[in-house]
Amino acid sequence: MAIQTPYVATDGIVELYDTNNDFQGIILIERKNPPHGLALPGGFVDIGESCEEACRREMQEEISLDVTLRYLLGVYSDPKRDPRFHAISCVYVCTAHGTPKAADDAKKVHIYPIDEIPLEKLVFDHKKIIEDYKQARSKKGD
Repeated sequence: MAIQTPYVATDGIVELYDTNNDFQGIILIERKNPPHGLALPGGFVDIGESCEEACRREMQEEISLDVTLRYLLGVYSDPKRDPRFHAISCVYVCTAHGTPKAADDAKKVHIYPIDEIPLEKLVFDHKKIIEDYKQARSKKGD
């Protein structure tokens, strides 16, 4: 009997800065594939890859930016967080500079000020993740 385990994924809350190091907003993607809607950029961890490596790779693949991982926001493991299957996501807060471009599974890239993120349009459990991020950010004084 084969052992069944959840999929391991990673997502990035990418804080975008301009060349003057001024904060521009949070990058979200419009998904090409179901479930359609807005999402944090991210994807699955490959065999032989750490969650941190996967996060950096996925950000490059989906938004065409190199990111710096700042900290692990949390591990999201609710079996119902993804309507397709049981997936556990390690979510990192990242920083990036440059112009994001949609690629891979991203249909389009959006940049939102933190307080203007359309929470009702987020798929998966990304509304909860953004709320957790806002709370962590207020505690850190960012």
